[in-house]
Amino acid sequence: MKIRSIRATPVNIPFRAPYRFSYGSIGSLTKTIIELETEDGVVGLGECADGDQSAAVARVADRLVGHDIRAINGARRLLVPGMQYTPWDNIVSARRVFGGIEMAMWDARGKSEGLAIADMLGGPVRTDIPLTEYFSYRLPGGDDPGEASPADVARYCARMIERHGSMIFEGKVGTVGLDEEVRMVREVRAAIGDRSLQLDANGVYTLPTAREALRRFQPFDIAWFEEPCERYEDMAALRAVVPCSFSSHVVDLPKAVRLGAPDAIVTNINEHGGIKGTVEFIAACAAMDVGFRFHSGETGVASAAYLQVTAATEHVRGASQTLFHWYADDVIEGGPLPLENGVTPLPDGPGLGVVLDRKALRRCHERYLSEGRFPSGAVARAADGYGKAFRKL
Repeated sequence: MKIRSIRATPVNIPFRAPYRFSYGSIGSLTKTIIELETEDGVVGLGECADGDQSAAVARVADRLVGHDIRAINGARRLLVPGMQYTPWDNIVSARRVFGGIEMAMWDARGKSEGLAIADMLGGPVRTDIPLTEYFSYRLPGGDDPGEASPADVARYCARMIERHGSMIFEGKVGTVGLDEEVRMVREVRAAIGDRSLQLDANGVYTLPTAREALRRFQPFDIAWFEEPCERYEDMAALRAVVPCSFSSHVVDLPKAVRLGAPDAIVTNINEHGGIKGTVEFIAACAAMDVGFRFHSGETGVASAAYLQVTAATEHVRGASQTLFHWYADDVIEGGPLPLENGVTPLPDGPGLGVVLDRKALRRCHERYLSEGRFPSGAVARAADGYGKAFRKL
């Protein structure tokens, strides 16, 4: 089970329509797909979540040639500095790059042994993984008109219930005026009935604005609010305003325990240096009574990884995030993973349980070469269906 080679391919995954959030708008995601081949010819798949990391992967790949795919601790020591800071390296980048390679090591091992990653982690405690259905204002893209008003967004949510049986809705706020967003949330609540409703401001509010916004949103029974403010201290101060739970993408478990906020940390597998590090972090969250969920925005490769970890880890309760119904392409066979009735089934197969689609990989790579990585500036690009041309908005 030794490594023969590691190669990396940057790809762009387009959205059917660019969506708006507090940072601006986004029409595609740039990821790096990793293929790790063993001496036995088994190919394991991994993914780096933070743009084009192909050069960074290439710089370290030779260090792992001949290394056993089961020896994760040794591989980490080879690639990730063992201190929190060094002036001679970027430890965060090294950890994230290793996280993508380590994912491929798990996939290759699972394929070699005929076991799903969830089985290697102790076996599934759930096989239907709950995920959210996202909504936001979206710009027109291809043959998708997007949504430009509260009524448009509410109609979109109603369509998702009709077409997919969607159960848990999470929406972007902090993009237009508060009065308009209150109307949007009111109309979405009317459209989805008593289904769970969550909001996400991506940390755009100041504390005074957050107090006012949350006070006005709360009559619509908001179950979770993600990052009303960026700082944990501000979320702790909001406890007196609303009873809903808070979550954050910022990873600082000791501070979350000390302040009592946020209630959950929402992150990805790369951030913790791979599957092993993520499982260890989740165990620490469980011990400290802090929730954990996965965030959206991966290809089918890394999405399959977080489904495998969720399946095997009891503490990942509630719904993680996904954008599956917004994707216009993917690199795995069958396209974006299914999301029906609020859940995605655990992929059926060894390792990650997904298969790389070579034609789709090439198509998504060519899209990256023609567009450049995200973010690339003020121009948003949208897909006109699978593998078709793009137009500037």
